[in-house]
Amino acid sequence: MTTVQEAADRVAAPRARGGIAQSVSDSLVVAKRNLIRMTRIPEMIIFGMIQPIMFVVLFSFVFGGSMQIGGSTSPSVYREFLMAGIFAQTVTFATAGAGAGIADDMHKGLIDRFRSLPMARGAVLTGRTLADLVQTALTVVVLAIVALLVGWRIHEGVLKALGAFALLLLLGYAFSWIGALIGLSVRTPEAATSGGLIWLFPVTFISNAFVDSSKMTPWLQTIADWNPFSATVQACRELFGNPGVSTSSAWPMQYPVWASIIYSVLIIAVFRTLAVRKYRSAV
Repeated sequence: MTTVQEAADRVAAPRARGGIAQSVSDSLVVAKRNLIRMTRIPEMIIFGMIQPIMFVVLFSFVFGGSMQIGGSTSPSVYREFLMAGIFAQTVTFATAGAGAGIADDMHKGLIDRFRSLPMARGAVLTGRTLADLVQTALTVVVLAIVALLVGWRIHEGVLKALGAFALLLLLGYAFSWIGALIGLSVRTPEAATSGGLIWLFPVTFISNAFVDSSKMTPWLQTIADWNPFSATVQACRELFGNPGVSTSSAWPMQYPVWASIIYSVLIIAVFRTLAVRKYRSAV
C-alpha cells in the first residue's frame, strides 16, 4: 500500500524525462541561466581575468631573466615557454569557481528545487560546467591578447594554435567536473573554494608548466612527465611552436596531443559519473 509520504515524494519529485535530446535541452537551459547570472555579477568575470594576467606579468618579468630554457636565458624565450603553462593553469584554476558556485547553489537550496523538476539526470551539473567553460574561454581570449603584448608568439599557424586552445578548454572542462564533485561534497562555498585550490597547486607546479621537468630530481620528473596537466602543456608548446618542448621518453611527453585528449576524456567520464551520483543524494 502506498503511504502518504511516498505519494508526497512522487508529487515533489516528478520523474525526469529521458532521451539525449531532452538532456541536451535541459543542460542548455541551465547553462543559459548561469551565463545570465554571470553577466549580472561582472566582478566575477573581471576578477577571474586579473589573476592570470598578474601571473603572466610577474613570471615574465620577475623570473624571465633567471630561467634557462634550451640553453638560453633570454627573457623572451622564457615568455614563450611560459605561456602554455599559464594558459593551462588558468583553465584548471576555474575549477575552484565551479565548485564554489555549485556549493553556493546547494547552500541556497537551489539544487533541491532543481531536483524537484522533471529534468534530465545531470543536466544541472552539465549546464553549470558548460557555463563555466564559456567564462573560461573568454578569460583565455583576454589572456592571449596580454601574452601577445608581452612578446608571446605562435609559430605553427592558426589552425594548430586553435587546436591547442581546444585542448586547453577540454582540460578545463574536465577539471570543472572535479570542482563540481567538490562543490557537492562540502557544506559552504568557502570550503569549496579552498578544497578546489589546495590540490591544484601541486598538480600545476609539479609539472613542466613553469620549469623544464628535466631539471627536477628523477622521481619528481617522473611524476611531472605523467601528470595530465603536463601532457596538455607539452601539446600546446608543440602546437604553438614554442620553445622548451620536453625530450622525455615518457609516453605522455612523446605523444602529448593524444595523451591530453585521453587524460581529459577519462577525467570527464570518471568525475561526471561521481558528481551525478553525488547530486542525486546531496542534501
